[in-house]
Amino acid sequence: MNKTHNIGIFSLVAASALLSACSTFQATPAAPEPAPAVVSSVTEEPPVVTAKMATARAQLSQMVALQDRLYRIAAPLLINNADLCRTQARNLLGFTAKNKYSYSGEFVDAAEAVLNYGDRLEVASVLSGSGAARGGLRKGDALIAANGKVLPVGANAETLAAGILGPLASSSQSLDLTVSRNGATQQLKVPVTRACAFKIDIGNADNVNAYSDGQRVMITRGMVNFAQSDEAIAYVLAKDIAHNVLGHAATTKQAYTIGSIIDNLVAARPDVSMLIGTAGVKPMPQDLDAAADYLSLYMVARAGYKVDGARAFWQRLATQYPASVLNGYTANHPAVAHRLTVIDKTVTEIRNKQAAKRPLIP
Repeated sequence: MNKTHNIGIFSLVAASALLSACSTFQATPAAPEPAPAVVSSVTEEPPVVTAKMATARAQLSQMVALQDRLYRIAAPLLINNADLCRTQARNLLGFTAKNKYSYSGEFVDAAEAVLNYGDRLEVASVLSGSGAARGGLRKGDALIAANGKVLPVGANAETLAAGILGPLASSSQSLDLTVSRNGATQQLKVPVTRACAFKIDIGNADNVNAYSDGQRVMITRGMVNFAQSDEAIAYVLAKDIAHNVLGHAATTKQAYTIGSIIDNLVAARPDVSMLIGTAGVKPMPQDLDAAADYLSLYMVARAGYKVDGARAFWQRLATQYPASVLNGYTANHPAVAHRLTVIDKTVTEIRNKQAAKRPLIP
């Protein structure tokens, strides 16, 4: 299972693999007359890659690419809406980190081969506009120390590092990070970033849905493929961020159920048998859904995305995946007509404020 922790704003990975061969030198025995040495090169065979290993590497590469895309789209939503996230805003660093132990089973091998991960945590992504980006942190930097405290390595490095970095970020305006880059040690001063402290995950499933449990947002691979554009993905992310801000998982008493689904679907090999029927998720009441639509559209606009396409996207989703499609978004959010009415009014309200150059405050 993919073990995720809040290092910076999210948690993910990066890099590439290199396989090298080694040669040995052999000389001929001594002869009565000088004879030139005979050199034979013996090259080690590369490790055998089984079909299972190849599949794991391909799956990991795909999920990493999708997760990277989600981080890029989510960054302005989280950073530009810190004031709207109220008590869920935090001082964060704005980067993600992993090592090979962030994965399990054959995915440890895949992380080594595809991502070049070892025991030490490496920066997996740096979010645009974050303190990490301003401080010069780069993807691939190996984390050595923070404010002079040595950062852990090995199987529990993510959990232990989060326990060190979190309190440091919350109590100061910047961190002194020691990193290793291209074999050389570097000292960086990384400012903290005020942002919505929600974790963003890609779900390893093809059903077209998205989930939020109060602390996290997950959209499935199927939803990303359906949405296609960054703007449409931003609509989905913002909608579930808004549900978290408004406390709807707790209000509907579904935080545990949805949390279990998220835990399951972010796993490298999810148990999709649990997605029978509606997976135990009750339909969202229309008043709560409408409130999340209203807040989410403001978040979308404040993040720099256009709101004009929101109605068409949600209408297309409801048409192609109506409430009768189990484990789909509309099955969990069936009040389509009411939602579209609220979306129309909210888009007009935002346009009028933009035209009048008034603050986009819901």
